Amino acid sequence: MEENQIRYCLYARKSMEQDDKQALSIESQVNEMLVLAEREKLNIVEIKRESHSSKEVGQRPIYNELLSEIRQGKFNAILTWAPDRLSRNAGDLGAVVDMMDQKLLIEIRTFSQRFTNNPNEKFLLMILGSQAKLENDNRMINIKRGLRARVEMGLWPTTAPTGYVNSNRTDQKCQVFIDPHRAPIIKQMFEKVAY
Repeated sequence: MEENQIRYCLYARKSMEQDDKQALSIESQVNEMLVLAEREKLNIVEIKRESHSSKEVGQRPIYNELLSEIRQGKFNAILTWAPDRLSRNAGDLGAVVDMMDQKLLIEIRTFSQRFTNNPNEKFLLMILGSQAKLENDNRMINIKRGLRARVEMGLWPTTAPTGYVNSNRTDQKCQVFIDPHRAPIIKQMFEKVAY
């Protein structure tokens, strides 16, 4: 198929709606990919942006819309920053590879790679998607291990409960202190319930 017959949807995603660390991530992805598209004369039909985790299958409304529009023939290619922007789970990754097998999806192009309906390229795409899933799974294990270690050291692992405050000092990390403003109110509540 000729380049001008390939209709791309540019898909940009950041992991979580409330993740301030990635606040500029979506627009920087879009800008970088627009530069690539202009340089390589790619036909971008639409740009889709999403702020949602791809940890669970089928939970991203914009991504699901993208897949539906590929099935309808609106797009036949995806332009995205990296393979992990598309999927960090086996179900969503499998749906994309199935569309390639059905020749509904001709190409997935990232900033540094191109994946077509070639067995080796699909295999590499699946490896990269599986690697992203492994990173997610390991991150959860490491977080739980870190929280357990804090508890074993006698430290409070998360946000202080109501009536207490977390220490702001770096040498007192994970330590909680009585909140001078709220603690008396909490104490009164417990006394009223007790009496």
